[in-house]
Amino acid sequence: MGSRSGRRGRRKRRRNCSQIVSQAVNLCHDSLYVELRKWLKERGFNSKFLIPAHFSDTGRGLMAMKTIPGRDLIVSLPERCLLTTQTVLSSYMGEYIKRWKPLVSPVLALCVFLISERHLGARSQWKPYADVLPKTYTCPVYFSDDVISLLPGDLKKKAFDQRDGVSELFFSSLAFFHSLQPLFDQPVEGIFTHDALRWAWCSVNTRTVYMEHPQSPHLSREPDVYALAPYLDLLNHCPSVQVEAGFNKTKRCYEVHSVQGCRKFQQAFLCYGPHDNQRLLLEYGFVAPGNPHSVVYVDPGDLQFCFSAVVEQFSQKLLFLKKHDFLSNLTFGLDGTSWRLMTALRLLSLKPDQYSCWKGVLLGAAVSQDNEERSIHLAQVLCQHLWDENTEALLKALDAAHTSSFRKDTEAPFRKRVRLSGDPVTSNSQKSDDVVLVWEQALGCGLFIVKPHFQHRKEEHMRAGSTLWVGNTIGRTVSPTLPGACFCCADITPQLRHRLTHDRLPDAFSERQRNREERA
Repeated sequence: MGSRSGRRGRRKRRRNCSQIVSQAVNLCHDSLYVELRKWLKERGFNSKFLIPAHFSDTGRGLMAMKTIPGRDLIVSLPERCLLTTQTVLSSYMGEYIKRWKPLVSPVLALCVFLISERHLGARSQWKPYADVLPKTYTCPVYFSDDVISLLPGDLKKKAFDQRDGVSELFFSSLAFFHSLQPLFDQPVEGIFTHDALRWAWCSVNTRTVYMEHPQSPHLSREPDVYALAPYLDLLNHCPSVQVEAGFNKTKRCYEVHSVQGCRKFQQAFLCYGPHDNQRLLLEYGFVAPGNPHSVVYVDPGDLQFCFSAVVEQFSQKLLFLKKHDFLSNLTFGLDGTSWRLMTALRLLSLKPDQYSCWKGVLLGAAVSQDNEERSIHLAQVLCQHLWDENTEALLKALDAAHTSSFRKDTEAPFRKRVRLSGDPVTSNSQKSDDVVLVWEQALGCGLFIVKPHFQHRKEEHMRAGSTLWVGNTIGRTVSPTLPGACFCCADITPQLRHRLTHDRLPDAFSERQRNREERA
């Protein structure tokens, strides 16, 4: 049979070109999940319409076996299934924690219990849950120095701080670890290692749900708001999903209600919160493509690099901004420059005779047309600096990702064929070229490269918007039809992606396709 040529067929082909369909593999028969579901059933939890599955785009998650209506309950996990500090204090480890001084923090108590349960193996009451926990994580605490050096400046500092924080927690807890020796036959030095604590810390940091607990007299005064939730923690994050989650004190269950619902055989999601991609990478070890909350942070070092030589009395102005708390949370977002960043740039643009207007500037008032133009110019300079910085980081990432043989066979010819476009893409770009947006998820940044026009006839039918591989990075072909467009270090919204991929196709095939769409 020939392919469909009607309107329905055309719509289906357009959908297939504009999105990648996630494929799911049922994991219900995997022995790890069989034991987990059996163990949870003994504790009062049984989920018939949410099953574990492996998805091609997100990895493992939970798939709906029936359509879930909006506002419906999707998970209700009994309190007996939750692993909290109360669980730890009631266990064989409780007496050792209670008598230790200084008091143990809630996070350390959970970490020590996880390490111990993993070490006990078959003797552990929590073995089915410990077996399905990830063996390693992709949080910055696992990154090498070379990888961290590729991150944006502000995120780089936070990544080093996270790694140093875990190391400090380990070394400050060595005496407490030694106090647990009576519980184990083997030396605790081989059980409570730095790598084990790093694993447990990431398990607690990435997989717990928020649940407030009464302050225990046996734990430090740090907030005790953590609960490890087996099975529920298989739900992945989606920034566009809305849920209502919390502990039901009447039913003594942790419940999750889906606001929008979920279709049959689709992945059910949670929303971890309105986090940008830097926060997601730092706290959870991933980034969300198309994240509407994505922003690019500007730190004081960027301001220093770009403006110290061109702005009058820059040092004094920078100190003034710091004094009034205007050097934090400066961002570029999908909507452009944030209010705080634009306010800081307006103050940096003040001339000596305008210094008396500083109070109005901090309140958001415009001083003059000239000041507004200088502020916009500074924003453009800053954006170009971030563009160049991220382009350099992407090239380093590509170099580090390829093996020497792959680099020899693929990367050298690739670099001869393409030209890096450091300038904004305009309508004056080579009209016979495709513009490829390379998005490096691990870095949270992107750049445009210009690829020569397709030479082979068989490639003329590659539609704009189709997915291709550039090195080890997924790119997307787009058309250079947006005058002055500059997508520096930001995600592309679905609406903008539609414009980029459907405004104009770069070859003769586009004219034929446009005529067909007009007739349809």
